[in-house]
Amino acid sequence: MTDIVVIGAGIAGLVCAQELSQAGYSVLVVEKSRGLGGRLATRRLHGTCADHGACYLNPKGELLGRFVEILRSRHILEVWTEEVYELTADAPLSEPKNRSPRYVAPGGMSAIAKSLAPGLEILLNQRVVGITSTPEDSWRLTLESSNEELTAKALVVAIPAPQAEMLLAPLGESVLDAVFLDNLRSVEFYPSISAIAGYPPTSQPLPQWKAVTFVDDADLAWIGLDSSKRPNPQQPHFVVQSSADFAQHHLESQDLQPVGQYMLQRVAESLSLPWLNTPEWMQVHRWRYAFPSRPWHEAFLSTGTPLPLVCCGDWCGGNLVESAMLSGLAAANEINHQLHHLTLDNVNFLNVFT
Repeated sequence: MTDIVVIGAGIAGLVCAQELSQAGYSVLVVEKSRGLGGRLATRRLHGTCADHGACYLNPKGELLGRFVEILRSRHILEVWTEEVYELTADAPLSEPKNRSPRYVAPGGMSAIAKSLAPGLEILLNQRVVGITSTPEDSWRLTLESSNEELTAKALVVAIPAPQAEMLLAPLGESVLDAVFLDNLRSVEFYPSISAIAGYPPTSQPLPQWKAVTFVDDADLAWIGLDSSKRPNPQQPHFVVQSSADFAQHHLESQDLQPVGQYMLQRVAESLSLPWLNTPEWMQVHRWRYAFPSRPWHEAFLSTGTPLPLVCCGDWCGGNLVESAMLSGLAAANEINHQLHHLTLDNVNFLNVFT
């Protein structure tokens, strides 16, 4: 039996797992995808990589700022740009009024998550499809691919709240109280669609900007010259992100290629770069739970059941990577409080870098 199973290997889950592992607990992380990071996602394609989820870090709080500086010292992160331009319907492309460094990983933003993984036991490509409590006062988890069962004294569910609710609701009110499930259901997300597009090396003119935010655009939210993050790029490639309304309208489309092509057409027209409409290659990805639109107001959500079960994620606070880290720490403290009261100093997870 493992002390704690963490479902989800995004930033919240990895921070929580590392914090508890550094304190001395046995921890197992289970992740349904083939890689780490959640929305810190990097796609490997056409001899390069592209960040089709979170595209940069712009730290505001002390903890994320400290984390960024550690990753910079280890050459995992570097400054990409201090300028994200804006485009509005009634104004030309304008330089930002407030400049602040945006940090990226030249090897892909998923490298941030990988930096938190050393020493952790992680199962990838394993989806938890069932959770039950046992007469021995433990949690039993069933995995989809192998029907293997795991047991743990405590459970951390570090995935988007709607997915957590679908996974936990079958436990019913005999195990989980109705208020807890209602609280999970109260959390809502904006969706997003990301298009990655590559172009011939001879494409001209290349833009002077590295990133543009579309303000109040019905279809578009952001575009970045993703190839400018990479050492010695062989061809220009861009990542375009849709607006939430546009994503909601096309979220269930079986074929996303026409959706991505339309996004490129709109970008080409809006930025007066007609060659953006004719990529050499394109991949499109849907994010059903991209940004918390109605976050939970506390750093974690606990069941209050005799068996420890805590939910966490960037939807606890709603400030993306910053909230995910703080939520993972808070969840670790709550689990520790319900178990053995081992020593946690709130930054145990940073010991992985010493």
